[in-house]
Amino acid sequence: MKKLIIGIFALMLVFQPTLKADEGMWLPLLIERLNYEDMQKMGLQLTPEEIYSVNNSSLKDAIVQFGNGCTGEIISAKGLILTNHHCGHGRIQSHSTPEHDYLTDGFWARSLAEELPNEGLTLSFLIRIEDVTDDVLGALQKDLKEEERIAAIEEKIKELQKEATKGTHYKASVKSFFDGNEYYMFIMEEYQDVRLVGAPPSSIGNFGGDTDNWMWPRHTGDFSMFRVYTAPDGSPAEYSEDNIPMKPKHHLPVSLDGVRPGDFAMIMGYPGGTDRYMTSFGIKQNLEKAYPTRIKIRRKKLDIMEEYMEINEQVRIQYASKRDRVANYWKNFIGMSKGLKDLKIPQEKRALEQKLTDWINEDQTRKEKYGNAISDIESAYETLNDYVVHRYYFIEAIYLGPEVFGFSRNFEGIADALAGDDPDTKKIKGFAKIIKPDVEKFFKDYYKPLDRDIMAAMFRMYANNVPEKLQPELFKKMVKKYKADFAKMASEIYDESMFDDKDKVLEWMENPDLKTLKNDPVYELKDAFFSNYFGIQAQLEPARIQKSKGRRLFMEALREMETGKKFYPDANFTMRLTYGKVAGYEPRDAVDYLYYTTLHGIMEKEDPDDNEFIVPDKLKQLYQRKDYGPYADGEQMRVCFLTNHDITGGNSGSPVIDGEGNLIGLAFDGNWEAMSGDIAFEPELQRTINVDIRYVLFIIDKFAGAKNLIEEMEIVDNTRREAFEGDKNSKKMENTEAAKKIKQLTE
Repeated sequence: MKKLIIGIFALMLVFQPTLKADEGMWLPLLIERLNYEDMQKMGLQLTPEEIYSVNNSSLKDAIVQFGNGCTGEIISAKGLILTNHHCGHGRIQSHSTPEHDYLTDGFWARSLAEELPNEGLTLSFLIRIEDVTDDVLGALQKDLKEEERIAAIEEKIKELQKEATKGTHYKASVKSFFDGNEYYMFIMEEYQDVRLVGAPPSSIGNFGGDTDNWMWPRHTGDFSMFRVYTAPDGSPAEYSEDNIPMKPKHHLPVSLDGVRPGDFAMIMGYPGGTDRYMTSFGIKQNLEKAYPTRIKIRRKKLDIMEEYMEINEQVRIQYASKRDRVANYWKNFIGMSKGLKDLKIPQEKRALEQKLTDWINEDQTRKEKYGNAISDIESAYETLNDYVVHRYYFIEAIYLGPEVFGFSRNFEGIADALAGDDPDTKKIKGFAKIIKPDVEKFFKDYYKPLDRDIMAAMFRMYANNVPEKLQPELFKKMVKKYKADFAKMASEIYDESMFDDKDKVLEWMENPDLKTLKNDPVYELKDAFFSNYFGIQAQLEPARIQKSKGRRLFMEALREMETGKKFYPDANFTMRLTYGKVAGYEPRDAVDYLYYTTLHGIMEKEDPDDNEFIVPDKLKQLYQRKDYGPYADGEQMRVCFLTNHDITGGNSGSPVIDGEGNLIGLAFDGNWEAMSGDIAFEPELQRTINVDIRYVLFIIDKFAGAKNLIEEMEIVDNTRREAFEGDKNSKKMENTEAAKKIKQLTE
């Protein structure tokens, strides 16, 4: 992107424009029709074909779905991948031990041979998107009952997915958009050999911890690096020493230009989920029941984890990633609650629903088609509300509660095989062989006393907060047996179970028998909780179908009423593009946030007694010497910057790309004042927090000394070249400090 000359540039820092965020996570397939003209006016210099193309190399070919919940981007011709530190955290942790603590010390591969494989980690590339709405909905018979309609759609989707991938190694997924009013198919290519290349220490990659999470100003170098490998012929393959680094269709050039207020930028990635068209009834349920329940349970789990992690170094490493996963959305739910209330979102939703109701009632045809949509949604929520607390206690306290419950579910296949009249020994041994690696993996990061205490706490909360009529009979009997002494109850369960002891599990697997498995107290309780939950959910299916129908018609009516509006679909972990500009914001009276932070701010936040704000000695030395290399912005080392993009979870690790297609940053968070963003976008406040790519390069180069990684990137440096040309052509700049600095940097 072209930059203004230094004089005007300085004025821009003083008179920062007030910018509204551009709302929407757009399908790249539709950019040319819906967004391209607006993007050009804002500063885009690429063609739609250079952003998304099926036949030619384009930006989409450099964007990857990283694992099961993040985004990454290819930044070299050798398959080098950049994503967030928190996205790679679990893998960094899995390779860490007290002797080689990569979480604390960081990790940098100096050669391909030093890169670490990650079993189970996959990357997926988008091959193409197809609009299959007519195929899915066009085949529906008229006057189908809603459940029949759903079944017919599911059958058609399976047919389309099977046909699209026939004779290929691709995977296809047909997703619903606008609550079932449109359908698109995504053809993906998955790669299984992904290796850890580099990660800064957590004191950089997670600087600020929970305190700074979702907050601005931010000073976190939230990045990690991986590499995707292929078979020698370039095809996807499981890990092998014979595999070679991928030769991607496209990789992102890395820019040293930096950012200024008003600069155009876009983000491509895989946002996980939004519910922008949720009605006031859904918001009321979240605020009164769902969020308070989830916040309370997660806080209790965090208290237990943190107590053990504080006193045991091995446990700290084992549970670092687990604890962060719990903490992230614990704080998110708090922010969502606050944001929805502060921004008066329920009132806005009710006003929209009234407007839509009035529009529907103006026309008899509309009344016949849409007249029951809102009342059906309301009625469904009234039914479901009685079961919300039970639902989230099951999810948070049981399903995501004691780890032994989740671990024991791995043995359900063996149980089924053993249950027959004539058990298939070969099949049983096959299950045991598949499970064995999971056993080793589970116990590597498992600590019995911590898990036992979580069980006791979760059982206590479940018993005290879930209506007794919704609790499993076995659980109620055990509570009565132990007279609500949940510590004793948990202790005896763990003493009697095999699932908290690796040797016992492996011994059982040598000669598995159904009776021992079924009588195991952990397995027995797991069965009781899951059977109870799914039995209740089955009874609620009519209400969910009613809500689904109501939402589909509500969405259809809304789009029909506002025909001049460009609607975007909710996020659903499919590739999207969002665009906007670099901008600070004013969150409240007398507070004006600048659009960037610097290394100086890290030094201001340093607290050697707080693990969240420890600063590595080497980073302090580089700061004191102002040894920033070519990555400085004048005399500063910038760390993070703000844009007004529309993102959500799943966008973590997404590239921030300038108007020419160069990488300028890495998205990793949203801001606290706009935490309601998954449900309601607030243009004045919504901001994306990004790591400045120059800080990433500075850490890789000057801090870690991993020049091998810098050398394989394509570095773009327009700012210095253009500023130096301006210096040569302007006598007025000859004696300025800026001119001297530019000359030094370009010589």
